[in-house]
Amino acid sequence: MRPEEYLGLQWKDIDFENHALSVCRAVVSRSSGGFQFTEPKTKKSRRSLTLSGSSIGVLKAHKRVQLEARMRLGSDYNNHDLVFATELGTPLDRKNLRNRHFRQVCAKAGLPQIRLYDLRHTTATLLLSKGINPKIVSERLGHASIVLTLDTYSHVLPTMQRDATEQIERLMCGT
Repeated sequence: MRPEEYLGLQWKDIDFENHALSVCRAVVSRSSGGFQFTEPKTKKSRRSLTLSGSSIGVLKAHKRVQLEARMRLGSDYNNHDLVFATELGTPLDRKNLRNRHFRQVCAKAGLPQIRLYDLRHTTATLLLSKGINPKIVSERLGHASIVLTLDTYSHVLPTMQRDATEQIERLMCGT
């Protein structure tokens, strides 16, 4: 997901029973201050994503902790139903998230300093390198077309071409 998509994710968008979430909105910062909810970037950006069982477990635990904090604050909590919110219930600021948390996580993991958006690129690259159909990757990313996905991630394709050649060799020659 794009950062503005996961930061705009609301609890009503998560289907715990069916292990899915719906991307329905984005949250953007206004230059004058504050935030606003907007439509996702493109029509194809509105999409459903399947979640793993472990992701569902983490989200359930997070929801419990968030609900306890919300109850402690009572009417001081700004309930926007956000999955990822400040202690007061307002949307997280992308720059604050990056500077206060994400950079430390990267450093602790021994990773270079990357952008939050680079997680999206990493996911796409890993999926393609594991042979996931580019159409599926394109749909998960919410790209307007598969052409955008293939153009953006063409650096992964040479390895996939070699793998395809080896696969056809095995099929045709039985080796």
